[in-house]
Amino acid sequence: MADPEPAKQAGFPHDLYRWVLPADNLERPPAKIGLGRALFFDRRLSLDMKESCSTCHDPEKGFTDQLPTSMGIHNQFGKRNAPSIVNATFNILQFWDGREPALEDQAKRPILNPIELGMPDEKTVVERLNSAPEYQKAFMDVFGHRPNFDDMAKALASYERTQVAFDSPFDKFIEGDDKALTDEQKHGWSIFNGKGRCMSCHGVNGVQPMFSDNRFHNIGVSAHNKDFVELARKGLSLVAQGGGREELDRLAIQTDLSELGRFLVTQQPHDIGAFRTMGLRNLLVTEPYFHDGSQATLWDTIDHYNKGGVQNPYLDGGIVPLGLSEQEIDDLVAFLKSLTSPRYAEAAEHEFAAQLARSKTDRPQRDVDGAMGTKGRNDQNLSGPFGDIGPDMDQMKEDPAQLGNQ
Repeated sequence: MADPEPAKQAGFPHDLYRWVLPADNLERPPAKIGLGRALFFDRRLSLDMKESCSTCHDPEKGFTDQLPTSMGIHNQFGKRNAPSIVNATFNILQFWDGREPALEDQAKRPILNPIELGMPDEKTVVERLNSAPEYQKAFMDVFGHRPNFDDMAKALASYERTQVAFDSPFDKFIEGDDKALTDEQKHGWSIFNGKGRCMSCHGVNGVQPMFSDNRFHNIGVSAHNKDFVELARKGLSLVAQGGGREELDRLAIQTDLSELGRFLVTQQPHDIGAFRTMGLRNLLVTEPYFHDGSQATLWDTIDHYNKGGVQNPYLDGGIVPLGLSEQEIDDLVAFLKSLTSPRYAEAAEHEFAAQLARSKTDRPQRDVDGAMGTKGRNDQNLSGPFGDIGPDMDQMKEDPAQLGNQ
């Protein structure tokens, strides 16, 4: 699972892949990729020498840890779910809040974060690398000099960019194989484009192959368990005091202000509680879902959207009740299953069966009244600016978008 993946895959965006490679790390010879792979699995990059990049990005788990939030040194848990590095090269910005622009920058932050890999500074990391004769030789072969922190990040990013996964049944369907999807999945694709409103943020095309708009939205997740408005007020006060990358990383990973999302980066009120739109490929090996890992299954995730999220003053205007029936939800999940790449097919089948069984008895986010619009606009007890502002259910007919390659 850790091996580099070939680019010969249905749906692989060859031109885009070349375009997103950074000018200062364009060349990726096998020796550089091999060095990055060694670093990725090396526990010497953690303070206690027990963790590595692969601790939170396990190849056998879709390069995630399948935990709600990730655990670092001394069994400390952060506030964010570990995103997969698979296809991460196509992200315009990195991390849930977009606080770093490229994989090279992203690779550095967990190594230095006190509760992730915990290294105190760059100097200590470089000393560890220089103490290993194999790294002295490898860096000399690849970069022409002894190890340094920036080149370490370039090697790690070069390896991470080899983790690409397309070639899914959906990719083959779009290329013209009408039998690649089941009837249930085709119906789910139609719901995805229409009544489900998924395409609004999870559109897919040649320059957005990950089913993500690469933007940041408040979808009502941060409001689940906190006094969200009070937290936002506190955040406005603290970020106004400034701070560098390390402080931003600390707030995002180690404090309750993590729930403010993109706002910590931009300090713009409209970004309060906004997080990057997650890609949808290989979801059945990257559970649980959302930035805080708060949703255990795809059924829970869709239930959250179906009821219109959790109301808060910063909720994205596109988050409205959807009125999806149980059959429509099942078909939508079936479609999401079709986004699984062959390398993860077996694990995805197992997870799909487990989630399906759980969906029959455990649905903590399910709210039929909310989904059908009988709250908010139609409830006299719920009025004002935070009520249901979505369209009437009869305005949300299924999109008759053509299927397949027509």
